[in-house]
Amino acid sequence: MTRSDLIAKLAERYPQLQSKDAELAVKVILDSMTTALCRGGRIEIRGFGSFALNYRPPRLGRNPKSGDRVQVPSKYVPHFKAGKELRERVDYPAS
Repeated sequence: MTRSDLIAKLAERYPQLQSKDAELAVKVILDSMTTALCRGGRIEIRGFGSFALNYRPPRLGRNPKSGDRVQVPSKYVPHFKAGKELRERVDYPAS
C-alpha cells in the first residue's frame, strides 16, 4: 500500500472527510513519526508494532562497480518490529 492508496482508502471509508483532509491527516501523522525518530524517540502503535533507531557502526565496504574498498560511516537506521497482533494476523489470515 502506498501513501496515495492510504489517502484514497481513508477518504472512501469516511465520506465526511474530503480527499484533501485525508491527505493532510496522513501527512501530519507521518511527519510526527519522522520527527519523533529524528529526536531519538521510539514509536509504539499497539497491535501494529514499534519503530526505533538502530545504530550501525562504521565499517569497511566495497564499491560493487570497481571493487575498491570504501569506508562506510556510522549511521542510525529506522527499524520496525511487528507487534504480536500483526504477526498473528499475517501468519494466520482470516479465511
